[in-house]
Amino acid sequence: MNISKQEWWEKLQEDSNAVILDVRTADEWNRGIIPGAVNIDIYKGQGFIYGLEELDKTKNYYVYCAAGARSAQACNIMNQLGFETTYNLMGGISQWDGPVVVPEE
Repeated sequence: MNISKQEWWEKLQEDSNAVILDVRTADEWNRGIIPGAVNIDIYKGQGFIYGLEELDKTKNYYVYCAAGARSAQACNIMNQLGFETTYNLMGGISQWDGPVVVPEE
């Protein structure tokens, strides 16, 4: 489901079953992330699928990328794999005005 950054953030704050998923590349990830995010690079192809298969499908996933296209694709793939609840951050991190941190090594 594509939702605005405001709705995405509000839902996330109220969701005790939330996981933030960043589907960008490692280089993009290292430039800054939404706090608490986990990274699985969608460009890894089958590796991306393997990464998803290790996740808990009962959680609610808040997915983002740079501009919103890759994360929309990721949500579609996740839904096909049986993930019930995925929220795509429209506009991605490039439009994000919420908190951003540098990931720890």
